Amino acid sequence: MLTIVDDVSFSVAAGESLAIVGASGAGKSTLLAILAGLDLPTRGSVWLAGTELTALDEDGRAAVRARAVGFVFQSFHLVPSLTALENVMLPLELLGQGDAPAGARAALAEVGLGARLGHYPRQLSGGEQQRVAIARAFVARPRVLFADEPTGNLDTVTGGRIAELLFGLNAASGTTLVLVTHERELARRCQRLLELDAGHVVGGG
Repeated sequence: MLTIVDDVSFSVAAGESLAIVGASGAGKSTLLAILAGLDLPTRGSVWLAGTELTALDEDGRAAVRARAVGFVFQSFHLVPSLTALENVMLPLELLGQGDAPAGARAALAEVGLGARLGHYPRQLSGGEQQRVAIARAFVARPRVLFADEPTGNLDTVTGGRIAELLFGLNAASGTTLVLVTHERELARRCQRLLELDAGHVVGGG
């Protein structure tokens, strides 16, 4: 059996920012998926916003994610057939919130895309697509934001702007930020750093 993450134990305080770093293949993205309840560990437990994720079935974990979690990925994960506005409306619609268009417009304005509401992902630059993804992640005001290499597909200048946006929204909303990155400069901006090597914690924690 292949062990990807082994004997990892730590806690993250509400509103804190934590960077998970390590070489490629160290287990960073797997750990993030376990923390978010997207994958289940073979043993151990994960608690998120007061709920034991590992005690829930897939529907239960999905319900916790919908109300408490936002995601930002390296490859944006926008729905190509939906406009920027419609992409950002999705989390609000899943939660059954009545005025999803207004909430999505406000979130897009917050990330500087108030004039791009009707644009489809293919009509947006990489940096703009990531800003749409960040607006979608923050629109429901999640307790925790998981970001997996959020600047990995962007040039240095655009990546810097996205980092400013992420940390600015994190500070303004008090959202806990858990960030996987190979960029040490980005990791140093977090309050804490957790370093993985071959699935083991070798620094921080």
